Amino acid sequence: MDHQLTRRELLKTTSLAGGLGMIGGVWPAGEARASQTPKEKLRVASIGCGGMGGSDLGSIADCPGVEIVALCDVDTARAAEAFRRFPNVPKYDDFRRMLDREGKRIDAVHVSTPDHVHAVASSMAMRMGKHVYCQKPLTRTVSEARSLMLTARRMKVVTQMGTQGHPGYTRAVEIIQSGAIGPVREVHVMTDRPIWPQGISRPTDTPPVPATLAWDLWLGPARYRPYHPAYLPFAWRGWWDFGTGALGDMACHLMDAAFWALNLTYPITVEAEGDPLLPDSAPNWSIIRWEFPARGEMPAVRLVWYDGGKMIPADLLEGETIDKGFNGSLFVGDRGKAFVPHGGDAKLLPESQFRGYEAPAPFLARSPGHYREWVDACKGGGKTASNFDYAAPMTESILLGNVAFRLGKKLEYDWKHMRCPNAPEADRFIRHSYRRGWKL
Repeated sequence: MDHQLTRRELLKTTSLAGGLGMIGGVWPAGEARASQTPKEKLRVASIGCGGMGGSDLGSIADCPGVEIVALCDVDTARAAEAFRRFPNVPKYDDFRRMLDREGKRIDAVHVSTPDHVHAVASSMAMRMGKHVYCQKPLTRTVSEARSLMLTARRMKVVTQMGTQGHPGYTRAVEIIQSGAIGPVREVHVMTDRPIWPQGISRPTDTPPVPATLAWDLWLGPARYRPYHPAYLPFAWRGWWDFGTGALGDMACHLMDAAFWALNLTYPITVEAEGDPLLPDSAPNWSIIRWEFPARGEMPAVRLVWYDGGKMIPADLLEGETIDKGFNGSLFVGDRGKAFVPHGGDAKLLPESQFRGYEAPAPFLARSPGHYREWVDACKGGGKTASNFDYAAPMTESILLGNVAFRLGKKLEYDWKHMRCPNAPEADRFIRHSYRRGWKL
């Protein structure tokens, strides 16, 4: 295994044909093709338009030059508001049928479903040449993330993962990359999640399916099981077959600053602890540790995650106070520390050491807005910062934390072959199969 991974070496790897094009938030030209000229309408279809999907739909629809041309949701009650806002567009409960029937009228889609449907929906759309905006985490499993990245490259479509806070980290990234706190060797990240039930056993009763819900379509590629309100509309996050737990919910947001500022790609080891270890449900709490190799002149980095009430150790905070509701990260450098709340600016610690500090002149591109960025890129104007070349390696690395927890052992990771040499049994969590009728 290569313990000195750099992005240049990643570019040369045949298993990732096409190379990583994302470096520090800047996506080189020529990696994707636009559908329209800036003056033409971008015709967008919605896959999942209730709940968070409704928010995504509204934010995209409000961008200049967008036309919503089709809506899809498996729950007519959850999608009712979106259906009312766009009364004259076709409506579906099966995205496969929508893409088949409306494909010629669709330029791009947003995928805002539960995690287990992200990959199959995004893959189908991209294989049809559609640009894709997909909510975080990009996928439910490690192998799906790699697959979406390669499909996006092959089809040359514009992509964006739903990390709405990414533009908010721009100044923090500039400060860290400018060397204000010196070389960074540790990052500690915590969240207030889970805020839904976890650490529970699968229900055994079988209540009736609501009349507004297409349960089999909601299950999609997941293994069949009887309907139960313990799974939806929000608690699916805590079930392994549908979600990715607290880690999957928030790490793509909160670790975004570290992956961007430190040019992280894939770890060499991952280990996790937490409780309880159950076959169906994520734990009530976990602490996960990733080791990343040196990258060029940047030293190796240890990244530590805390959820479920576990917190960044107080002795690292230089007097800064946090509570269990905090979401953010602490960068530990050789010459100081940077305290970065979710989507916010860096506070340098200890404060006494950085009195009078002058931040560097801006040197990273500013985003016109997370959704606008994607719409503009689809129409040929600018690039997306959370494109799949950036988002997929981050998602893959994050989800390895769940694999380590479920196996109960420290994993060595061979990123080139997407395997754990010391734990071949990890394959059953890294790769998986789908129900008949569903595929990548």
